[in-house]
Amino acid sequence: MAVTLQEIAERAGVSRGTVDRALNNRGRIRPEVADRIRQIAEEMGYRPNRAGKALAMARRSICIGVVLQEVETMFMRGILEGIEAAREELGHLGASVVLKEIKGLNTKAVIDAMEELRSQNVHAIAMNPSMNRRTKETIDRFADEYGIPIVTFNTDLEDCSRLCYIGQNTYECGRAAAGLMGEIIGGRGEVGVITGYEANPSLNKRVEGFRDEIAARFPEIKLVGVQYAYNSDAIAEDITRELVERHPEISGLFLTVNVEQGVCAALEKEGIIGRVKIISNDLNENNRKLLCDGNIAFVLEQNARVQGYEPIMVLFHLVFDGEKPQCEFQYTDLTIRTRYNLPPV
Repeated sequence: MAVTLQEIAERAGVSRGTVDRALNNRGRIRPEVADRIRQIAEEMGYRPNRAGKALAMARRSICIGVVLQEVETMFMRGILEGIEAAREELGHLGASVVLKEIKGLNTKAVIDAMEELRSQNVHAIAMNPSMNRRTKETIDRFADEYGIPIVTFNTDLEDCSRLCYIGQNTYECGRAAAGLMGEIIGGRGEVGVITGYEANPSLNKRVEGFRDEIAARFPEIKLVGVQYAYNSDAIAEDITRELVERHPEISGLFLTVNVEQGVCAALEKEGIIGRVKIISNDLNENNRKLLCDGNIAFVLEQNARVQGYEPIMVLFHLVFDGEKPQCEFQYTDLTIRTRYNLPPV
């Protein structure tokens, strides 16, 4: 029986995409990792059959669709980089990637995009869904009735027929933020949470994890409410100002979305920037500076590029090689950034 890329990946302790890049000399991969993968592949008796598969794929014209919501946010720029990397890589193999970009969270636009992709005869779809019954029903219909496999990334809907999820374990992210917050404010005080959209399941999980861990480990910390800023710095600034007015002794703020500039602007006007400890998510050029200046205590970082790249490659290997995902939940690493461990620009 032929050795598969997934079997090599499991032996090497890496992803299937990493194995593919190592064996086909494309994409960024450390030389020592590539050498080890090639050695393992040789020991296992792996024999590529790309020529025949490439001919078969050319006849099939494999096409992967992607539906990306909240495309206007800074975090999604990293996901777009991953999507473009996958598009370029698959282009060399004769496959194509069709991207549908949507601003904000818009259920109708998502469903319309999925239907448009179906009309274009895509073989599979990767998407970041919002929490909505109609979206779940559409995913079920595409997977069960039309035979179009769906992979979710960045946000997930577990109780539907999607194939797997690739992205951050957002509940554990919230728990990590709570642990950090409890330590830096001394285990007591008032803490607020500012998040994005109510329909974003990943953000809701961050809030849930944060709330549960605070309740379990820091009973002397009082949560003073969860506020929705809808990814707007202006709204976040107003929310922060109102929180400070109602809770002048507030000790910390957990931001599940990138509204740091609005929050810090409000705290600076109140003269308490730096006193109120801020934990945010997803390193970008704006919060990097705020972190360096000491206005933010921690940034919890997830790998955006992987979340754009891997879903497309998982679906490609499903259609092309018949390889199913290695597991239902493929979580990216959680990295805690401080002013002292920032990666080079």
